[in-house]
Amino acid sequence: MKFIKELGKAFVVGILIFAVIGVIQYVTGNFYQSGKDIMIALVYNQLYAVVLYMVNAYFFFFLLKRYKGKIYQFKPLVIALLGATNLTLVSIFFINLLIETGFQDRSISEYIGSISTEDYYLSTLIALVVTAIFYGVHYYRGKQERRVKEQKIIAKTASAQFDALKNQLDPHFLFNSLNVLTSLIEENPAAATKFTTSLSKVYRYVLEQKNKELVTIEEELKFAELYMSLIKMRFEDSIVFSIPDRIRNPEAKVVPLSLQLLLENAVKHNQVTPNRKLHISISEENGNLVVRNNVQPKKVVKESSGVGLQNIRQRYFLLTNRPVEIKEQNNEFSVAIPLLTQKNVTTVMTTQENYISAKKYDRAKKYVQELKGFYIHFSIYLIMVPVFIYLNYISTSFPWAFFPIIGWGAGVSGHAMEVFNYNPFLGKNWEERKIRELMDKDDL
Repeated sequence: MKFIKELGKAFVVGILIFAVIGVIQYVTGNFYQSGKDIMIALVYNQLYAVVLYMVNAYFFFFLLKRYKGKIYQFKPLVIALLGATNLTLVSIFFINLLIETGFQDRSISEYIGSISTEDYYLSTLIALVVTAIFYGVHYYRGKQERRVKEQKIIAKTASAQFDALKNQLDPHFLFNSLNVLTSLIEENPAAATKFTTSLSKVYRYVLEQKNKELVTIEEELKFAELYMSLIKMRFEDSIVFSIPDRIRNPEAKVVPLSLQLLLENAVKHNQVTPNRKLHISISEENGNLVVRNNVQPKKVVKESSGVGLQNIRQRYFLLTNRPVEIKEQNNEFSVAIPLLTQKNVTTVMTTQENYISAKKYDRAKKYVQELKGFYIHFSIYLIMVPVFIYLNYISTSFPWAFFPIIGWGAGVSGHAMEVFNYNPFLGKNWEERKIRELMDKDDL
């Protein structure tokens, strides 16, 4: 499919080249004398165009696969230029050989004896110009794809942050809690009052802690105990829950509401009945807080999206090098979250600063690469301008060199405006100014 697509492009490029050459010949008075001459010239033109395009296109695909994102650096560009030139010359040799021996009944020795460098000028020039355009189009397309990918990453990050907030307290927990409260009001008003008080404390904790990066393990364990008291009111004696009596370092830090997510996951994904009790325990092991539960999956359950665990992993990833460990073995599921000491907490800001510095370095490095790519592009253009003029001088009096020089020059100008972030109509840094303007609007 890819071959057919590229073959179609080759035919279109060949028609365009044939049209341009036809206009030049018509202006200079060297146009074809008959329809037969036009058809022969078109066949020869398409033969050159298709072969040269396909050879250079697949050579480019080979370089793209080998060098990937580094193809526009200096070394790959030099290899591309030399390789395209050599492949073009070799291809022209065999195309001429085919035409001379296959269509014009000349022997191979006669063809080799009549080879002249002038036979290669125009074909090589056209092939190199088309190849340069091919590289330019691919560069521009890759640039746009990278921008789209960056926007997708930003969107996914925002979505992950939204999901993190959304899953801090499962909405089903609220609905179920209200149902429990409704039944308790009639059956046991005193228990209903206690339940309401605990529920209000749960939500107060959520509102107070959700914007914090870290909370003490003592606070989080108290919240977990309060949270599970509500869960146990709903399931009565079907849940057996235990927490450690004491923590070695009560001031150790954890991500807020992480225990709530793990406890809610345990209840949500397992059967909880008087005959099949759910055992959940929290313990301190090797500098981690470990949440365990026996595995007794529900027969009908919505497929887990894994958003809760993924959020916890991402948040700890930004705070420490110690991973969140998730294990399932011997009908037991466990999640170990690292306990962060005061030293770790002090390191959080350093980690964030290093992260920001790394991002700044990546942006600066990316800009330097783009700048270097432009300078290479501009240098090649400056080298090729006198080459075009010389080839024009020795081939014909018609100033055809004007077209590739102006066309390529427009491409260089566009490359410069992209690298230096300049728009002749909207001014410099217009995009950034517009984004800031929209961000400052309250009603956006």
